[in-house]
Amino acid sequence: MHASSNEPDAFTTEKLPNPSGLSVAANAGSGGRYARLLGRIEELPLGGLVKTIEPVAGRLTARPGMRSFFRGDATGTPVHSILTDAPFGTWWSAIFLDFYNDDSSRLAAKRLVAAGVITAVPTAVAGWAQWSMKDQGTKRVGLVHAAANGAAVLVYAASWAARESGRHELGVGLARAGALLLLVSGFLGGHLRSGEPRRVVKRPRSDI
Repeated sequence: MHASSNEPDAFTTEKLPNPSGLSVAANAGSGGRYARLLGRIEELPLGGLVKTIEPVAGRLTARPGMRSFFRGDATGTPVHSILTDAPFGTWWSAIFLDFYNDDSSRLAAKRLVAAGVITAVPTAVAGWAQWSMKDQGTKRVGLVHAAANGAAVLVYAASWAARESGRHELGVGLARAGALLLLVSGFLGGHLRSGEPRRVVKRPRSDI
């Protein structure tokens, strides 16, 4: 029996060859300001730093099982992309609560800031694992992304410490400053998520 002709075909994605070692933004050549900015970041002289970090980060994905896990083969979404919701979500929620001056909101905001700092650790580990599987140009963007993230973690850790010591206003100011770093990190992270060229491949359904 053959599958009905009106049934949809199956679609999958395949990674395109990328002999240049540069990612989509650098290969595009033209485009908007954001794409051109990414292209400049991909050409930063960070090759030495990339080579230094690669062996360490590569250990996270050395085994095929771990590589598949971090890549998100089972879910279709990389683990890092899932984990980022924790620190980003808690920190932005804390910023919202900081608009209220009651004691319960202050306590909740402090706990959310702390939760974000703690969950940033496994998020960073998954991020470095994903970074190790990218091309050279995207890895340079990844280093800038990691620097923004690291700075954000330090700022929110300082915000946490300030709140714990009773300097609430300082903690609020630090959290709002950290939000700017989160925006930078988020934009770059979005590029890392889609930094490998792919194409849609139409595969006809097999006979049943």
